[in-house]
Amino acid sequence: MEQFLIPARPDLQKARADWLAALSGERRLAPATVEAYERDTRQFLHFMTGYNGGAPGIGDLAALKPVDLRAFLAQRRKDGVGARSLGRGLAGIRSFLRFLERRGLVNAAGAVAMRAPKQPKSLPRPLTARDARMVVSAEGQLAEEPWIAARNAAVLTLLYGCGLRISEALALTGSDLADAGETMLRVTGKGGKTRLAPVLPVALRTVAEYRRLCPFHLDAEGPLFRGARGGPLRPEIVQREMVRLRSALGLPDSATPHALRHSFATHLLAGGGDLRTIQELLGHASLSTTQIYTGVDTARLLDIYDAAHPRA
Repeated sequence: MEQFLIPARPDLQKARADWLAALSGERRLAPATVEAYERDTRQFLHFMTGYNGGAPGIGDLAALKPVDLRAFLAQRRKDGVGARSLGRGLAGIRSFLRFLERRGLVNAAGAVAMRAPKQPKSLPRPLTARDARMVVSAEGQLAEEPWIAARNAAVLTLLYGCGLRISEALALTGSDLADAGETMLRVTGKGGKTRLAPVLPVALRTVAEYRRLCPFHLDAEGPLFRGARGGPLRPEIVQREMVRLRSALGLPDSATPHALRHSFATHLLAGGGDLRTIQELLGHASLSTTQIYTGVDTARLLDIYDAAHPRA
């Protein structure tokens, strides 16, 4: 790692060098992460030098208070640093302080208890309706094995047609969607919360076709979707297949399996769907989460309330 001038007393410089070595050796963090932590703590020590009027030592970090950390974050924010970088910088400082605490040199409780800057919501962009239909179509799948192509189409159709997460789709068992006349699917989402998702006829047909071609016996209690060797289908296989599809179809990197769930909600809203209903279909605990997730701007949300509220 490139050497930089560190504004710190010898005791703190040595402790910091030991910490960085431990990150690389004992904890085996990625080199890029170690470099980021090095840079973040170096910037913090430069700030402390000006803040305290001299190069800090371990004693200065032992006397560190949350207000000092907040002053550092405020200075970084004033310099134009975003919330993600601020959060990572605080994480690096906490890691260093915990390292010193394990050696009995400081008390890191104040830094650990301090809340990180609120992170901006970043959501995948939805696919167009046309692109989503191409991605989930049975004819468009790239797998050579017919049963694997049918499996991929069934999984992707459930993500787009029912708004499922990958984990929810892959948690389905052999007893799910076994009835050709089934119209509702019981889904267990985050926190063990259960919801009912309507099932489109096309989704039932794609699952039925997968069942017909699957070479493995699908036990009622076992996983519905299987890998090439018969074990449970892993999320990374679905993600890898999506990478192949978007390359073949010329879609952007934002076209991920999770973007199909995003597309499900966005296309329902564009078609005049009720926000509360979409909230229930997605399994969100609050309406505000659904508003952010589907990319609804404030004006659109107010239009919905104006049209629906009796006192509007």
